[in-house]
Amino acid sequence: MKFLLTSGGVSNPSISAALVELLGKPIAECSALIIPTAIYPFPGGAGHAWRAICGMSPSPLAALGWKSLGVLELTALPTIRPENWMPMVEDADALLVWGGNVLYLTYWLRQSGLAAMLPSLTDTVYVGVSAGSIAVTPYNCDAEFDQQFVPDGSDMGQGAERALGLVNFTLYPHLDNPEMPDTTLANIANWASGIPVPTYAMDDDTAIRVVDGVAEVVSEGTWRLLMP
Repeated sequence: MKFLLTSGGVSNPSISAALVELLGKPIAECSALIIPTAIYPFPGGAGHAWRAICGMSPSPLAALGWKSLGVLELTALPTIRPENWMPMVEDADALLVWGGNVLYLTYWLRQSGLAAMLPSLTDTVYVGVSAGSIAVTPYNCDAEFDQQFVPDGSDMGQGAERALGLVNFTLYPHLDNPEMPDTTLANIANWASGIPVPTYAMDDDTAIRVVDGVAEVVSEGTWRLLMP
């Protein structure tokens, strides 16, 4: 796949231009599917999902002017015949993967069958926001936090520190966000010191563009590459 992994969405002209370049045509000529699944575990998750779908969240993905837009709800897919949803995914120009709980998102990416399908979508652009971006890296920087939302008796929390590993680096979003005390560079560097792959610490005006396995930073903000 082609990836545009963001911290805070398509938040500035540079990230917007990178998205159009990856798509290979204007957004107005492209179809997209938005995946809100990651937000549901949090209090008020249903409302947050609605705002993401309607393009009413900060740096919205759904309101970029797509030719067509649909909702792909991962938790529903195991109960739907594959031939009724897979062609829709194959035909989409972009998958818009919203933020939230990385552990919940990766669990349902696997359970739904979409995770296994992603590597075959060579013409599709995967656009991640926060958790949606972390999910395709090898390691989940939010594992400890995410486990607080695992239902009692569920095995969902097993292997919480690992994500899908579709790219060869990991990332830590929302660098120096004053509302997130764990996002200081010192804290991120401490976490990254135990990770055997490069880690990008990135603020909400930064994204990582990945084509054919090659990563390129797109930023109008602040970022750091932390090597193992």
